[in-house]
Amino acid sequence: QVQLVESGGGLVQAGGSLRLSCAASGLTFSSYAMGWFRQAPGKEREFVSAISWSGSNTYYADSVKGRFTISRDNAKNTLYLQMNNLKPEDTADYYCAADANKYKHYPTVLGAYDYWGQGTQVTVSS
Repeated sequence: QVQLVESGGGLVQAGGSLRLSCAASGLTFSSYAMGWFRQAPGKEREFVSAISWSGSNTYYADSVKGRFTISRDNAKNTLYLQMNNLKPEDTADYYCAADANKYKHYPTVLGAYDYWGQGTQVTVSS
């Protein structure tokens, strides 16, 4: 079955960096658009970033633009999120997600994604 497993979360001071990874199995990774979402305590899950199946198109929430970079390695079936200059408001559980509709991808829409990982916790202290 399809599995998405996030890793790389942790506790970091404001201004620091983390690199999240999402290892995918059970699917043809290179055929899926991928996304990162996050959910802070008491808040709804929100879009962070997404990348097309080929990696040629990337998308970012305004709140992370210029600080986060999404990338993928289709040979390793892995999605990444490099997070720099982290802020306390970035504290959340981070989830990766896979969208099977490679040609009609709505990157910011939660319902567009078919598979979700279990999440990895990111805590940014001030």
